Amino acid sequence: MTESANADTALDAVWRDTDGLLIRPATEADLPAVVVLLADDGLGKSRERPETPLPAAYGDAFRRMAQQDGNLILVAELDRTVVGCLQLTLIHGLSRLGATRAQVEGVRVATAARGRRVGERLMRAAIVRAKANGATLMQLTTDHRRIDAHRFYERLGFVGSHLGMKKELG
Repeated sequence: MTESANADTALDAVWRDTDGLLIRPATEADLPAVVVLLADDGLGKSRERPETPLPAAYGDAFRRMAQQDGNLILVAELDRTVVGCLQLTLIHGLSRLGATRAQVEGVRVATAARGRRVGERLMRAAIVRAKANGATLMQLTTDHRRIDAHRFYERLGFVGSHLGMKKELG
């Protein structure tokens, strides 16, 4: 993967791969495509609303994220079409001698783009960005029913070391 931006440590750097895959930070204009990706699976279809017009909550959330340093959505684009996304958030903490962690959420690849290593390249770009910005650990949760996703993350070197737990607050 080659970088076409000036600073190789910037979270907002743009990457272009040899086959034309572009990995870049999402803009608000990308939200409809990102929400479609988030909704395009058995679990996401009941949680997301890829309607036209898009519910205002998505734009509100995107703007809040944009104001928070170290929190962005990365998109993968082929032929000017968004075919993948993930959220990368840097979390500064005290544990592990004040380590910065990189949290990855909402990793999705369009069905039509699967098998082209889009997810792998998107994750590798996120890892490079996280390391360049001081993260010493990358973490994610994945639904226990997503067996293919577990294999994907294990191929990238992730280890199922902890039990993730969630509580709905609303």
